[in-house]
Amino acid sequence: MHIRKLTDQVSVSPQILPGEMADLEAAGFRSVINNRPDGEAEDQPSDSEMAQAAAAHGLAYRAIPVVPGRYGTDIVDAMAQALEEMPSPVLAFCRTGTRSTTLWALQAAREGEAEAIVKTAADAGYDIAALAPRLRAMRHA
Repeated sequence: MHIRKLTDQVSVSPQILPGEMADLEAAGFRSVINNRPDGEAEDQPSDSEMAQAAAAHGLAYRAIPVVPGRYGTDIVDAMAQALEEMPSPVLAFCRTGTRSTTLWALQAAREGEAEAIVKTAADAGYDIAALAPRLRAMRHA
């Protein structure tokens, strides 16, 4: 696993496997968000496999599948709601971690400064600088 911390409450990662839920639990995570649509890759575990593995380790689990490049208001709202409702710390994952980082950034931009959000992502290894204009536009939206 290549977990990258964005905030004290939210970390992101490339694809995790069902067998890694014990490691997440041991690391102190309390919730997992899956940002990959089922069937995106042949070697990808299904959403139901991931949900079962999370439950077996006492982790809250939610699927918020995102097609790359499609970050509609409904998806951003779902991520914001999940981060508000789920026990933290939360690990969000997708194929590389970029979609999860982007979703975190879009929901965070409603209250945060775009430049600080872009820097937080960059410090975690994700370049979302091209997203800055949209982040600015989302402030208090």
